[in-house]
Amino acid sequence: MSGAAAREFEFRPADFERVRKLIYAKAGISLSIAKQDMVYSRLARRLRVTGMKSFEQYLNRLEQSRSAMEWESFVNALTTNLTSFFREPHHFPLLAGYLREIAPRRRQINIWCCAASTGEEPYSIAMTVADTFPNGGPQVSVFCSDLDTDVLAIAEKGVYASDRVDKIPPDQLKRYFTNGVGSQAGSYCVKPELRRMLSFRRLNLLDPVWSVKGPLDVIFCRNVMIYFDKPTQYKILSRFVPLLQPDGRLFAGHSESFLHAADLFRSLGKTVYEIAGKAR
Repeated sequence: MSGAAAREFEFRPADFERVRKLIYAKAGISLSIAKQDMVYSRLARRLRVTGMKSFEQYLNRLEQSRSAMEWESFVNALTTNLTSFFREPHHFPLLAGYLREIAPRRRQINIWCCAASTGEEPYSIAMTVADTFPNGGPQVSVFCSDLDTDVLAIAEKGVYASDRVDKIPPDQLKRYFTNGVGSQAGSYCVKPELRRMLSFRRLNLLDPVWSVKGPLDVIFCRNVMIYFDKPTQYKILSRFVPLLQPDGRLFAGHSESFLHAADLFRSLGKTVYEIAGKAR
């Protein structure tokens, strides 16, 4: 393994295999062999915090531990949270068009963003909703979940450094954000009227029971399935079906394809899906 000689902690191939099995069992994340250096750098921080002297010692303690907090820290450390406002921007006009289409037959529209990360994606959804219905419309609720509690805490605050909002058009930035003051000076804060549309909660897609309730009109599950193997993807997708309205929409990431679940979802193009006829 690259850099092994200079490492602070012993990290054997057997340790990496244990990490792979543990994160797969806990979160369904399938780590490739190429992730060894990433796993070392992220979990080495936990070893320093906990005072462990080796990965073997840390993993032994973790497996014996009944502490939900350390398991949470373990999962948080291995979760990737790459995000930005209006990432994969082609989806947001498609979302707006779909919302306008269903608005005449909905009093309530429910959206689930199941990889909320630090909040950029759900707030992008909320801005799209607000722009779509500037003069009022159906009540819209956006349920925002993530596996990582640390990023959810950031998302709930809705405060972003100036370099994080540079992809937001100036008119939207003015409409939906205020300039931070005091300790938040130089930052941008999401306005309360936008934040009220959103609710945040930790959710593990492998949990036997989900806290999100249907019927949902839209599920944003973008760049999530890439971390799961095909059987896990299929299991999760099968659980999406009964939560969605019959004419609901599933938005996936640009590199994700659900051809292996064609009996569940049919592609509408541009990584947007509807429930397949046989699955209705």
